[in-house]
Amino acid sequence: MNSAIIHDWLVSAIGGSENVLQAIHTLFPSPIFTLLYNQEALANSYFDSLTLHPSFLQKLPLRYYRQYLPLFPLAISQLDTSPFSLLLSSSHCVAKGITKRPDQLHICYCHTPMRYAWDLMDDYLEEAHLNRGLKRWIAKQILLSLRKWDKKTSINVDHFIANSAFVAERIKQYYGRDATVIYPPVDTDYYEPQEKKENYFLTASRLVHNKRIDLIVEAFAQIPHEKLFVIGDGPLRKTLEQKAPPNVTFLGQQSKENLKHHLQNAKAFLFAAIEDFGILPVEAMATGTPVIALDRGGTKETVLPGKTGLLYPEQTQTSLLQAIRTFSHLTFDSRLCRLQAEQFSRQKFDRQFQTFVLDKYEPFMKNR
Repeated sequence: MNSAIIHDWLVSAIGGSENVLQAIHTLFPSPIFTLLYNQEALANSYFDSLTLHPSFLQKLPLRYYRQYLPLFPLAISQLDTSPFSLLLSSSHCVAKGITKRPDQLHICYCHTPMRYAWDLMDDYLEEAHLNRGLKRWIAKQILLSLRKWDKKTSINVDHFIANSAFVAERIKQYYGRDATVIYPPVDTDYYEPQEKKENYFLTASRLVHNKRIDLIVEAFAQIPHEKLFVIGDGPLRKTLEQKAPPNVTFLGQQSKENLKHHLQNAKAFLFAAIEDFGILPVEAMATGTPVIALDRGGTKETVLPGKTGLLYPEQTQTSLLQAIRTFSHLTFDSRLCRLQAEQFSRQKFDRQFQTFVLDKYEPFMKNR
């Protein structure tokens, strides 16, 4: 295949979207085009030895890359993918806006429509300290302009793939386009199941507002006989630690191996965010650990209530506490948790993604 892969950026530790990118590149080895990348952060990763094709933003100081957001549309449009007949974008920001000709096929794996231009605009402004006065007004105008560009360039995509039904609904809402759901690959082979559990709950996340770790931490003040471990770091860590009751322990950022160990031994994994998919709850189930999660977003599609965990209806302490108390009276089969996690394996992603691309590409090339 004469194909190119477009990804927003590669600047930090490998996460969910980078895992999808790696899987796509393994299936369809192709040049990777991106806004910018951090070679140091990619050291010893899958991408370390690959040749990446960045935009002009690569020449600017990397540490300020988030401040270049107004330049992202221009930068993505100037990437030259004209020699390729197939464009595969992995997009959570602007990658889907790559310029294409009618004789090119563009398939977009959409992790999410650009959240800070749509439903998380206010959270973004607050986290960037742009939530007051003239700075807020200017930043909001930029984001509204970005929203218009985002919707306009959705026509550049011939076929959308969404990483969950939740995201497919947002693609329909914001772009007016249908999307096929192919769940992202989870490394279920790495997370071996374990039946024996210890007497603690676990949550893990980047400590930022929209992950709602505050809700989980503060809830444990009402259940002092229970223990909670919190894995992760971020701008809210100091504030959360100051408010935390004695039965909550912050472990900071942990290695992948240590995260697995804590997932395997926890009696339940707690989740309060509205996520597009939510890989951590699936990784928890892969270790045989049940999940207590909000009944919204991707976790609504991955957790089986009463079988592999519990889903609580409202993003409130009261709702979460009720679920925790209900959980204490139930038993869960770790083998069933593992079987459910395997529905989101890398092998399943590979089969579905490869089939989808070939089914679209071959007729396109015949009719071109």
